[in-house]
Amino acid sequence: MTTPEITVPSTLSEIAGRGPAAYGSGIRMLTTPTGSRSALLTWLLVLILALLPGQAAAHPMPTTTVQLDIHSGYVSAELALPLNELQLATGWTLLGNGAALEVYSSRLKAYLLKHLVATTPSGQAWTVTVGTPTLTQAEQTMTGPYQEFVVAARLVPPTGAGASTHTFTLKYDAIVHQVVTHSILVSVRQDWERGLNGETPVQVGIIRTDTRTGTVPPLQVNQGGGSVWQGFAGIFLLGVHHIAKGTDHLLFLLTLLLPAPLLVVVGRRPHWGTFGGTRQSLLNIVKITTAFTVGHSLTLLLGTLRIVNVSDAPIEVLIAISILVSAVHALRPLFPGREMLVATGFGLIHGLAFSYTLAALNLSAWQAALSLLGFNLGIEAMQLLVIAVTMPWLILLARTPLYPPVRVVGASIAVLASLGWLGARLGVVNPLGTLADTLSPYGPWVIVGLAVLALLGFGWSKLRNAPSPAP
Repeated sequence: MTTPEITVPSTLSEIAGRGPAAYGSGIRMLTTPTGSRSALLTWLLVLILALLPGQAAAHPMPTTTVQLDIHSGYVSAELALPLNELQLATGWTLLGNGAALEVYSSRLKAYLLKHLVATTPSGQAWTVTVGTPTLTQAEQTMTGPYQEFVVAARLVPPTGAGASTHTFTLKYDAIVHQVVTHSILVSVRQDWERGLNGETPVQVGIIRTDTRTGTVPPLQVNQGGGSVWQGFAGIFLLGVHHIAKGTDHLLFLLTLLLPAPLLVVVGRRPHWGTFGGTRQSLLNIVKITTAFTVGHSLTLLLGTLRIVNVSDAPIEVLIAISILVSAVHALRPLFPGREMLVATGFGLIHGLAFSYTLAALNLSAWQAALSLLGFNLGIEAMQLLVIAVTMPWLILLARTPLYPPVRVVGASIAVLASLGWLGARLGVVNPLGTLADTLSPYGPWVIVGLAVLALLGFGWSKLRNAPSPAP
């Protein structure tokens, strides 16, 4: 036997449209703040329908999201509005309408300007501007894929009023003023003084209709309590995470260092020879790492200050090429004795890529100055950590017959990964590029493998070279 479905009404107009015969008189008056009797009836109706076992058709609906970036002089917001919920609230024909963005773009901007307000705690209004909407595909847990409008907004506090961008009242009731089941999740994505730099947004509240009064309460945003030290530490960690997740940067550096413990045999066909000694190996590592640091620090500064502006697409291609060249050099010497010069040149390219992260934060002058230092220190700390846990094993391995195959396998993997990234960054989707993007989690296991190989190989070499006992 089929159980009949009862759909719970979600919009005020939908509730009112069913009329008194369905829900009793006065439902329409939910839009009136003082209509407590009507609000009570509506609340009871929704509760009863929701409690009917197996009867109500409760389909999870996507929520609106608001992500705030708090700067010293303004707050930028990214509003994401699900099309199906917006259609319920406005009556616009959005679903299945291929021209929805073109037709409703101007109306959506005007609609948002009516429903997005920010004020100081004392009630002084901020200036609100809304950008041009874009249409994107989205997906939330339990909802499946859906389409949404994404709109950027800028909220500027009044000048000379002692207003702070960290403390304000946000009144935003788009969709929820009509769709009582809808929710707006508000998060702070960036706040330099609290160490938030866009990687992990922090939810600060949920805006929804108060079904008792039929109103949408404003949200109090209070992000006070941050500090310069907290901001500096947040940027330092951003630099650490940037390198930890930057598989291509780390692969480049390690590939460049792969032949550092070896001597080069110069001849008609130069090739890598035997172990050059611990002192020589450490000296090579320090020189190459320092040269790379000088190069990327210089362009990190120039790029962050926007003195040098290069689009990221060619830089990403050059980074893939830098890995390919370093990997081929690890297989056979291409520029013996000039590793420092090459490391500096490639460092300039990688530094530009690093600078995009800071430039995107739109920091004030003093925040940018501190961030340059903190971000660079974070990058260096992570690089030194990786070198410290990797190079001792490579130096030990270089004293054993195992190093040639280890070097060839490592360099070959780097060649394949670089070709995959190069193709992907030139617009050629390929399995090598996809596979290379998944290498990062295996980094610690590679280091463990190198350690085991180094200990076994070194121990075996010692045993083989041990003098035979006297007869």
